[in-house]
Amino acid sequence: MKVLILSITTGEGHNSTAKAIKDELVAKGMTCDILDAYGYINKALQYTVDHGYLFFSSHTRKIYSKAYGAIEKRQKSAKLSPMALTNKALSSKLYKYISNYDPDVIICTHVFALMLVDVLKKNEKIRAKTVGILTDFVFHPYWEETVSTDRVVIPNSLLTMQGIRKGYSKDQLVPIGIPIRKMFENPGPQLEARKDLGIDEDKRTLLIMGGSMGYGRLDRVVKKLDAIPSDFQMLVVCGNNKEAKKKIESLKLKKPTHVYGFVNEINRMMEASDCIVTKPGGLTTSEALAERLPMIIVNPIPGQEERNREFLINNGAAMAVSKTMPIDEVIFQLFSNPERIEAMKRSIEYLRRPNSTEDLCRLVMDLGAEK
Repeated sequence: MKVLILSITTGEGHNSTAKAIKDELVAKGMTCDILDAYGYINKALQYTVDHGYLFFSSHTRKIYSKAYGAIEKRQKSAKLSPMALTNKALSSKLYKYISNYDPDVIICTHVFALMLVDVLKKNEKIRAKTVGILTDFVFHPYWEETVSTDRVVIPNSLLTMQGIRKGYSKDQLVPIGIPIRKMFENPGPQLEARKDLGIDEDKRTLLIMGGSMGYGRLDRVVKKLDAIPSDFQMLVVCGNNKEAKKKIESLKLKKPTHVYGFVNEINRMMEASDCIVTKPGGLTTSEALAERLPMIIVNPIPGQEERNREFLINNGAAMAVSKTMPIDEVIFQLFSNPERIEAMKRSIEYLRRPNSTEDLCRLVMDLGAEK
């Protein structure tokens, strides 16, 4: 069976999801390829979308948030919208690659890629079965443009109502979770993870992250945490943000603090920790849920990550920092209330989908057999 995974680079989450899926499919003997759809069509378009997203979400947060909210209100496809007309033109360029590769199943980890495939599917130019992956705990704007898709993988059945409002039938929606790497399937013992990392085995441990980009002022977060009059150690993962790593390493901190750049086995750090302080990216939060790790949310990217925060808080898996609820108060409240921690873990147990990638592979095999 041949599978084509289409992604769009806007940060690393969508690409990481694509890689996790490919690894599992290849391990099961399938032929699989990953393609950045915009990169194939036009390198300048790929660059503009990726860097434009990072710039506007980081430097014009209020404008980006308002723009996201305005677009989010649309629920139905507009056939003559600029986006629809653009996708029609771009899809014809992507068709050449799809036609030559001739996949049995096409998986899209970004809605922009799925929109291009949906145009081809509506025009009966492709014979492959199609699967869209929702990589956040919300249906983003433009998912209403892709209702011809055979299946849409959603993080949880709690998003079924949103999907139906977008125009999907219940049968199209498959609540198996955001695909994550196999390393998160079976969390190991906390003590063993702490031994492996060479950190204090008996001290409460906080994991601080800002995604692969080291998003947000991690140095400020670490300084605020260091000032809290409680005994704990910190694991700080800066991702690809070398400047953030350098700043944190130069700080004079009282608490034991271990600073890392980009790490491959983040699962071991999650296993070693009692809670995670992080921005609420869909992939990171799915990994934390799989590891049964309570979350404290800081610095959400406007738009989809603000919606992730709402979902996780409303469903009892996280607490959030705000202007009126600083991080020291959140930490104090969380660790002063063992019953709250246990309640969060029970909520996490309902939300976690550690076998999401395995379940997706079964779905792909079933769809391939149907075709």
